[in-house]
Amino acid sequence: MGRRWGFLIGFLGAVGLLGSGHGGQQPPETAAQRCFCQVSGYLDDCTCDVETIDKFNNYRLFPRLQKLLESDYFRYYKVNLKRPCPFWNDISQCGRRDCAVKPCQSDEVPVGIKSASYKYSEEANNLLEECEQAERLGAVDESLSEETQKAVLQWTKHDDSSDNFCEADDIQSPDAEYVDLLLNPERYTGYKGPDAWKIWNVIYEENCFKPQTIKRPLNPLASGQGELLICTVTYQPVDFRKSEENAFYSWLEGFTYDISISKLLFLGLCVEKRAFYRLISGLHASINVHLSARYLLQDTWLEKKWGHNITEFQQRFDGILTKGEGPRRLKNLYFLYLIELRALSKVVPFFERPDFQLFTGNKAQDAENKMLLLEILHEIKSFPLHFDENSFFAGDKKEANKLKEDFRLHFRNISRIMDCVGCLKCRLWGKLQTQGLGTALKILFSEKLIANMPESGPSYEFHLTRQETVSLFNAFGRISTSVKELENFRNLLQNIH
Repeated sequence: MGRRWGFLIGFLGAVGLLGSGHGGQQPPETAAQRCFCQVSGYLDDCTCDVETIDKFNNYRLFPRLQKLLESDYFRYYKVNLKRPCPFWNDISQCGRRDCAVKPCQSDEVPVGIKSASYKYSEEANNLLEECEQAERLGAVDESLSEETQKAVLQWTKHDDSSDNFCEADDIQSPDAEYVDLLLNPERYTGYKGPDAWKIWNVIYEENCFKPQTIKRPLNPLASGQGELLICTVTYQPVDFRKSEENAFYSWLEGFTYDISISKLLFLGLCVEKRAFYRLISGLHASINVHLSARYLLQDTWLEKKWGHNITEFQQRFDGILTKGEGPRRLKNLYFLYLIELRALSKVVPFFERPDFQLFTGNKAQDAENKMLLLEILHEIKSFPLHFDENSFFAGDKKEANKLKEDFRLHFRNISRIMDCVGCLKCRLWGKLQTQGLGTALKILFSEKLIANMPESGPSYEFHLTRQETVSLFNAFGRISTSVKELENFRNLLQNIH
C-alpha cells in the first residue's frame, strides 16, 4: 500500500514539474497566466465551462443583482453576534476598528422589516401577530380557531425542520440586532494569524469526507508528522499558540490551509463527498477574493483608501506560490457559483406565488423590488448549463439518506463555528454566507416539496423565512461579486511577470 501511494505521489510531482515549465525552456508566464491559465474550460463534475459563467454573470446578472441587494429588504440583516462559541472559550477578540460592526438604530430599520413576527406577507404577518399575542396570554387553546391553531403548529414545525442545514440564529434574543450590510461591507480587516487559522482548520476538519488512511498532522504547527486524521463531528480544541514554529503563520495567512494533497483526497470519493469539500473550498476562495479586492491600501488621518491588492491576490491564488493549489481553489469558487445558481433556479415557484412579498411597509417599492427579483430569477432559470443535482444521493436509498444526513450535519456544524470568529465583521459575513449556502442546499434537497406547494395560501411543507431569503441572495451576491472581481484581477495581472 505504501509503495503504491509513494509511486502516485511521485507521479503527481513529476507531472507538476512538467506543467510548471521545468521540463524545458518556455516563455515566462505572466502573473495572470499563473493564476488563471488552469481556470478555464469545463469544471469537474459539471457540464458547464468557466467562460460561459463569466459572460452570464458579468454582463447579464451582476448589475441587476447588485441593484436588488441595495434595496431595504435585502440590506438589513438581523444577527446575533454575541452568541458564545460552542467549541472553545479562549476567543481572542479583534480590537482593530475595521473588525467592528455598527448596528442599526431602531428608527433606521423599515417598520415592516423589524416587525418581530414577520414571516410571510402583510396579511400573514397580522394573523401571526394575533396568534403570538394569544399564546403569550396562555389562551391559544381557547381563543384561536382550529384553522389558526393548525397554522401556528405548522409554522413552528417548519422553523424546527430537520431539513435546515444551518444552526438557526436566535434572532429573537435581546442580543440580536439589525445590521445595514451596505454600511458594514465585507473587506480586509487585518484579522489573521493563528486565530484565523484555527477557525479554518476546524472548518476543514469538519469536512470528514476524506479517506481515513491519508496521514497528515491534525495541527500542522505541532511537531509530530505522523498523526492519523480521525473524523469526528465534535471538536477538541488545540492550543496553537504553544508552538514556536511561527514560520507557518506567513504561509497560513495566504490561504490558511494547505490542501496540496487534494488530488489524492479525491481518489475514490463519490460526487457528494467531493462536492462538500469543493463547496467549503469555494466559499473560502470567494472570501479571499473579496479581501484582496477591497484591501486597505492607505490609512491616513485624512482618508482611507480601499482597492485591489495584487500581491495579496497572488499570494492566495498564484499557481507557483500556492504549489498549484490556487487555480484549483478558483475552480471550486465557480463550482460554488453553479450550486447556488441552481438553487435559485429551483426555488422560482416559491417567489412567484402572489402571497410572497418583499414586505418593508412601502407598497410601491416592495412591488417594484419583487418585479426585479422575478426578472433576476427568470434570467437565472434561462442559464443553459445548470448543475445537475440529480447526481446527488442517487444510489442505494438507505445509504443515500444516511449520506444526506451526514452532509447536513457536517454543514450545520460548520455554521456553528462562525460564532467562534474573533473579528465581528468577519463573523457577520461568515454567518450570512454559511446561512445562504445552507439555504441553497435546503432548496436543492426539497425539489418535491417545492413542486407540491399550493399556488396560494401558506406553504406548510416548504418555506423560507426572511432570514433565509436575505442570506440566500446576499450570499449569492458575494459569489457573483467574486466572479466579477476575477475579471478585474485578470486585467490587472496581465502585464505583470
